[in-house]
Amino acid sequence: MNTERMSAGHAGEAPVSGRTAVVTGAGSGIGRAVAAELLRAGWTVVLAGRRTGPLEETAALVPGADAPTVRADVSDPDDVAALFTAVRDRFGRLDLLFNNAGTFGPGGVPVEDLSYEAWRHVVDTNLNGAFLCAQAAYRQMKEQDPRGGRIINNGSVSAHAPRPHSVAYTATKHAMTGLTKSLALDGRAYGIAVGQIDIGNAATDMTDGMRTGALQANGAVVPEPVMDVADVARTVRHMAELPLEANVQFATVLATAMPYVGRG
Repeated sequence: MNTERMSAGHAGEAPVSGRTAVVTGAGSGIGRAVAAELLRAGWTVVLAGRRTGPLEETAALVPGADAPTVRADVSDPDDVAALFTAVRDRFGRLDLLFNNAGTFGPGGVPVEDLSYEAWRHVVDTNLNGAFLCAQAAYRQMKEQDPRGGRIINNGSVSAHAPRPHSVAYTATKHAMTGLTKSLALDGRAYGIAVGQIDIGNAATDMTDGMRTGALQANGAVVPEPVMDVADVARTVRHMAELPLEANVQFATVLATAMPYVGRG
């Protein structure tokens, strides 16, 4: 883990906005869009991800914003511990975790051909990584003064209906829903609000292929509609800026005409 950009300032120093967030997977896609939206709204956003270069590119989207970058692999317990220790030491508190880092894994691989290594990589990133980050954020939010904060987990419409050949991704997103519910229950006593956003067909580099053709349940390959990822970012910001007495437990944001509701 690299915390070079976190070294400036003094321990416990309050950010100008008074609100500090951590966004994992902030170097691309939904994480990048959400981080930029929060930065434009005046949040201090700690950008976490595996590669420093893309994180720096995200920070540059909002010139002058407070956007320290931290290179961290969410599947590594030591990296996660160091990330949240750096946030606590630099800012004194944590108001929001957007638990976003994730991977689809190898696409189009039938379950019988999926290697254990590929399965384990998806589980380690999507589920174990989400747990490690949520646990670290929860501990800090429980102990800080004033106590409390918010965790928003990035789920998926795959938590409700799978795509063909997506067993690892789908299993982890179902597990994310259980993680969200359990954390929301346990967090009540400490002012920790936990919710989940389930996203369908946001236009990012990861979903580019959907525009030309995506495998359907009936075996056909057809193009699918996508939506602007900025609409996802605005939804996360709305969830993030609610008072802690209110919580969006689950939100679903999807391309209106995508084959999800009903039978295609």
